[in-house]
Formats: sequence, C-alpha cells, structure tokens
Amino acid sequence: MVKSGRVKTEGDELYYEIRGEGEPLLMIYGGSGDAGFFSYVADILADEYQVITYDRRGNSRSTRNDPIYFEVSQQARDAVAVLKAVGHQSAYVFGSSGGAIFALEMATRHPQSVKAMVIHEPPVIRVLPDAEKWQRFFANVYRTSFRFGVQMASFRFNLSLSIPFSAYKSVPKDFQKRATEANNESFFIRHDMIPSVSYMPDIERIKQNGVKMIAAAGKMTLEKKKYYGRTVPILAEMLNCEMVTFPGHHLSFFDMPQEWAAELRDVLHRVST
Repeated sequence: MVKSGRVKTEGDELYYEIRGEGEPLLMIYGGSGDAGFFSYVADILADEYQVITYDRRGNSRSTRNDPIYFEVSQQARDAVAVLKAVGHQSAYVFGSSGGAIFALEMATRHPQSVKAMVIHEPPVIRVLPDAEKWQRFFANVYRTSFRFGVQMASFRFNLSLSIPFSAYKSVPKDFQKRATEANNESFFIRHDMIPSVSYMPDIERIKQNGVKMIAAAGKMTLEKKKYYGRTVPILAEMLNCEMVTFPGHHLSFFDMPQEWAAELRDVLHRVST
C-alpha cells in the first residue's frame, strides 16, 4: 500500500510517497526522475523499512515556481523537509547519481537527520584526475540545449551513461508519462545538471560529523570505467568508508530490482549494527 502527501517548503510543494512501517529509509533519485524511480525496490524493501520517496522540486508532481533557482544545499533542505513531514527526525538515507550528491550535502549540513548513508554512483567529477575533460563535456551538453534543443542535449548526455536497453524497457510506464508532461528532462539539463556536477563535498566536515557512510557502484559501471563509478573508490578513500559493489549498472533498480534490493538491504543491515 502506498500513502502519499505533500509538504510546502521554500516556495514549492513537494510530493512524497510512503511504503511500509519499519525503520525510515529516505531514497533520493538523480536527474530527470521522480519518486517512481525507486517504486520496484521500495515495494520490496517495504516489508522491513518505511520507504520514503519523493519528487524533487521542479519534477513531476512537485511544483516548479518562478523564479527557478537550483542550489544543492536547498536540495538537502528539501530532503529534510520531506523527512520531517512524514514524522521523522532522522532516517537511513540512500542517494543515487545526483541524489547521492544531495545526500552528501545532507551529511555535511544536516548530520542529525542521517542514521547512516549509502551514496550510489555520485557524479562528483571534481575528484577525478580528468575532471577538466568532464567539466567541458557537461558545459557542452548545457550549451547544446540552447543551440540545438533539449532533446539533442539529453541525447549527448545519455550516450555518456551507456545504460543497457533492458533498463529503459523496464522503466515504470506511469513515470514516463509524468516526466514527459512535467518536462523533467528540460529541468535537469538547464537547471539541475551543472550545479550537481560542479559540487565538491566538504570531506573533512562529513568525517567530523561522524555520519556512517557506504560508497557503492554497480559491477557493470565499474567494469566499463564510467565516470560516475570511477568517483566511488576515490570518495570511499577520501571519506575513509567502505565501498560495496551493487549488481548491474547505473539504473539497475529498474531491470534487476530483486538482486539490487537484496544488496541494499544487506548494506543497510551492516550499517545499522
């Protein structure tokens, strides 16, 4: 059973969903998505956790009020606002892709809201030895959206991900309809993307805050040496935390939900002891 609600914060209304009754688990997705990104694994994990997912401001069922202002620290405050609206002061936090960047900001500025955290394939490109190459790439994607349109820019971006077609075939149909109607793709390319990939976490402050951290990357992501996976061992070393390997690729919560959820459950059990 899925319960839903809304919370008003900093000028926008955020839509959220709740599954289950156990320990709270807040899941934060990356660019262009919404709460539906995690619906398959949320259904699986709801037997043990109260899984909280939400549409970030500007996406799907949440509002996008002008003037549009995207800032990573606001994304972290939004996550805390959702958590409090559900009735919790703290939760286990899982962030994937851009969602892992916002989770890192939570660990920096709102450590009291985090029981433990799993960051999955965060595109913190500034830690990479070839960071300048990737900064140029994302700047070019952004410029492409104005010269040739958002669809062309999104095509260039998606090529960099190398996601298997099986994942796209498994995307929940209701999500695709919402994302198209709300134009999530345009919001990501023109507002979300550059602030996210420009972010550099305050490593020392996160360590001082004492937040339990696990860094994670998919097996296929690591084998293909994708930029968003290459960040993971680097961040694990910087944060002095464990690194784990998840099944599959960047979006395997779509096409491998059982295996993927089992790995996340195992990781959450370890950080809760």
